[in-house]
This record gives sequence, C-alpha cells and structure tokens, in this order.
Amino acid sequence: QLHLVESGGGSVQSGGSLRLSCTASEDTDIGDCIFWFRQIPGKEREAVAGIGSDGTKRTADAVWPRFKISKDNLKNTLFLDITDLKPADTGMYYCVKGRPPYCNSLYPAEKYTNWGPGTQVTVSS
Repeated sequence: QLHLVESGGGSVQSGGSLRLSCTASEDTDIGDCIFWFRQIPGKEREAVAGIGSDGTKRTADAVWPRFKISKDNLKNTLFLDITDLKPADTGMYYCVKGRPPYCNSLYPAEKYTNWGPGTQVTVSS
C-alpha cells in the first residue's frame, strides 16, 4: 500500500508564498491521477489541483491562478506552489492518489482513500 507524506506548510503572512511537497514512502512513482486537497476549518475537504491520467494539470477556480501543481520525476515528488497567500487559505493540505475513473476532473474527497497526514498552512493578516 502506498503512503504519501506532505510537507512544506507553515505560518506565513498574507501575500507570502509556500511550496508544499508530497513524497511516497516506498520506491514507486508518484505518477499521474494525483491531487492536492485542502480542508479549511468548518468546510468540506476540497480539491484544489490535480494531474490527470493523461498528464493534464487542473486547478480549482477558487484558487486559480495562485495555486500551481507540478511534479519532479527525478525527485519523485509532487509540488503545490502557492502565491499571494490569504488568511482564507488557512487549513490542512493533503495529497492523494486516485484511480480510474476518478482521474480527469477535480472530484469530491469521498472518491479517494489512503490520505496522508497533511501539512498545516496558516496565513496571518
């Protein structure tokens, strides 16, 4: 079973930037059909970005263009680059890997399992 671990969160001021990382706990490819979610206190866990099975990158309307998903094949690592952070971005951020047919859109969190521990992002005004 694949385990994913998120890192890179922290406490930043409004307008700042962060790079979140997601790495696998075993020698396997991050690959595609992989997503970033976040859970803001009091709200449902929501997809913010993903890479589909054909390599297409998607970003949720609510966070575009501030959030950008990418991966480094040599490092076998998934990234989420966030700019112009706002207090409303405060929450826990997760990566998760899916399987067909839940690859090529930003689906609800209930479609996925095997969540990592997440990494906390806190933005102060």
